[in-house]
Amino acid sequence: MNLKSERRGIHVDQSELLCKKGCGYYGNPAWQGFCSKCWREEYHKARQKQIQEDWELAERLQREEEEAYASSQSTQGAQSLTFSKFEEKKTNEKTRKVTTVKKFFTASSRAGAKKAEIQEAKAPSPSINRQASIETDRVSKEFIEFLKTYHKPGQDIYKQCKLFLDTMNHKRDLSIEEQSECAQDFYQNVADKLQTRWKVPPEKVEKAMDQIEKYIMTRQYKYVFCPETTDDEKKDLAVQKRIRALHWVTPQMLCVPVNEEIPEVSDMVVKAITDIIEMDSKRVPRDKLACITKCSKHIFNAIKITKNEPASADDFLPTLIYIVLKGNPPRLQSNIQYITRFCNPSRLMTGEDGYYFTNLCCAVAFIEKLDAQSLNLSQEDFDRFMTGQTSPKKQESDSFSPDVCLGVKQMCKSLDLLSQLNERQERIVSEAKKLEKDLIDWTDGITKEVEDIVEKYPLEIKPKSQALAAIDSENVENDKLPPPLQPQVYAG
Repeated sequence: MNLKSERRGIHVDQSELLCKKGCGYYGNPAWQGFCSKCWREEYHKARQKQIQEDWELAERLQREEEEAYASSQSTQGAQSLTFSKFEEKKTNEKTRKVTTVKKFFTASSRAGAKKAEIQEAKAPSPSINRQASIETDRVSKEFIEFLKTYHKPGQDIYKQCKLFLDTMNHKRDLSIEEQSECAQDFYQNVADKLQTRWKVPPEKVEKAMDQIEKYIMTRQYKYVFCPETTDDEKKDLAVQKRIRALHWVTPQMLCVPVNEEIPEVSDMVVKAITDIIEMDSKRVPRDKLACITKCSKHIFNAIKITKNEPASADDFLPTLIYIVLKGNPPRLQSNIQYITRFCNPSRLMTGEDGYYFTNLCCAVAFIEKLDAQSLNLSQEDFDRFMTGQTSPKKQESDSFSPDVCLGVKQMCKSLDLLSQLNERQERIVSEAKKLEKDLIDWTDGITKEVEDIVEKYPLEIKPKSQALAAIDSENVENDKLPPPLQPQVYAG
């Protein structure tokens, strides 16, 4: 398969990142494309609509009850049957309406919420508990020191935070969506009080909200991150499996404008992967967002070095997808859901943090829906690559267009070298098996020949003959030796 010289790049219009209601803030796939503010408005509208439907249902049930009672007076024998049917119908109606509001917004929520005892069943190791306790104490001290600069408002803020934590401890049996709603309401109320009642300057309000979020979520992290009442863990495993299956995707297929042959670019790519993986080690939503922002800035720097010009949004998203595929961050969906549910909404709606986070959500959505058309491949090739039957082959040298970058050529050379090494390895394995067979045959042949010779010429062991005595040994025979020769002198 030859790579095409012309490819359809991954393009996302900036308007698609914004709230689909047109308020100007960034949207979020987890909020059905709305921003935090519009999502809450839609949620309240749906909840009010559900309340109205519940009232109408109650009135209808009351009328049916009265009619059933009136009809039961005419026939005493049919009273029990009519009332039992009415009770069954009433029970079915009540059961049907219980999860209507949740299903309106959450497509994959589990039926019912488990209690806090079930959540605490998977207790972490003592060392992890000690580490979390140390971090919690440190964050608490930093939060108290920070509030001292706010004087009287600081005391009220601390009381509000303690009251919120106590309330959340008594609401462990609520669904994660309801706990998220409580947290978002708390953020909004505290921010309004800081601006209106306590007259805190806007620049200090943002710092205060960051510290409040850090203090609150450090304490709540183990309860609200990837809880067992959700399918976050299942989504994490599905995304990881999907990314592993896409290991064969190359930067050229995604039109990634990054040349990793350049040492500086390669270093930026490694840093970006490190940052996106490090996100899982953070406990505060703002810190997780900071990892995403650092990763994105390294991506922009890598593109800028490669192209010698500032990177565009159309360059950024494909590169971010490539980084996610190459890094395969742990618990990716859980981290995204955690940030969405419990981060200060102002950070997700505006600023560079909100922009980068929205792009990450788009990248994950693209990976989940990636198909042959997205990579400009035939369905047959895509299926073979996904099943591991084959891998993308190198591009022929005569098919390169003049504007193909050095990275594509180097990639093709590397693929060709890998193919040659694979053939060489298969040949060596075949020769090694043949040599092993020859050695076994040779050993068997030699053994058979030796056995035949021994059978034909049996070995006869003769008695040991007496050894000759040494000249200087002490024995009787030495006495019969002639005397030694004497030197003779001849007169000259």
